[in-house]
Amino acid sequence: MEVGLCTFSTDWSIRPADLGRLAEERGFESLFFPEHTHIPVSRETPYPAGGDLPPEYSHTLDPFVSLASVATATERLKLGFGVVLVIQRDPIVMAKEVATLDQISNGRVLFGVGAGWNLEEMRDHGTDPDTRFGLMRERVEAMKAIWTEDEAEYHGRHVNFDPIWSWPKPVTKPHPPVLVGGMSDGALNRVVRYGDEWMPNVVGTPEILAGRIADLQQRAADAGRGPIPVTLFAAKPEVRALNRLREAGVARALILVRSADAGSTEKRLDELAGIVAEAREG
Repeated sequence: MEVGLCTFSTDWSIRPADLGRLAEERGFESLFFPEHTHIPVSRETPYPAGGDLPPEYSHTLDPFVSLASVATATERLKLGFGVVLVIQRDPIVMAKEVATLDQISNGRVLFGVGAGWNLEEMRDHGTDPDTRFGLMRERVEAMKAIWTEDEAEYHGRHVNFDPIWSWPKPVTKPHPPVLVGGMSDGALNRVVRYGDEWMPNVVGTPEILAGRIADLQQRAADAGRGPIPVTLFAAKPEVRALNRLREAGVARALILVRSADAGSTEKRLDELAGIVAEAREG
């Protein structure tokens, strides 16, 4: 099982490039950044974790720009999106952004996608929340066409364009893996239909997660697909927990690092690297 990091990169925390260098030096496999373009001041949608929405949600740096800076400061670290809110972005522009980052990094992009939870945020981008899952599927499918075809076109209910020329194409063939976020049955169906990996948040105990993974793999087999890798977002940073996730079938565990200054972050990464090393020895 690979172990990476996930964090909200903000305007008060360690710079993305510095964080990337520290992560690579300590042997972490990947670094994932989430996305929120903004947080509406007046909001009825509750924070999924409960309580007040943490301030980092309205202070996040753009993940594409942040990961580009990480790409130029590292050589091996994989660059993850956890997740891009594709229902809030134009698919033709987004396809070029992903392909450009994959070129710059020589094929290190892990393209996590999701439909989001903040209904007011979606609406500010002109997205009807009731259509978000269909819109996400079509935008991902359209991007795949752009990445893999010299004259790509797409004709759907929400996305529609005639043949276009768009380069660069990604270094990764046929394209960077698409990690579909979400934990519901619908999310599993979306993974099987157009995803390359599943990226859930913490789903109860490792045993419960193992059951969900088994369900996913059965759905994949029924659809004529092979096993689908699982990347767990926000894994518990404990030796026993990491070992249990490995046993449950998780391919990549991402440990959440709280937004903080450079000194505090470096100290925390040292602690986490020790935990990961102990888990690997076990």
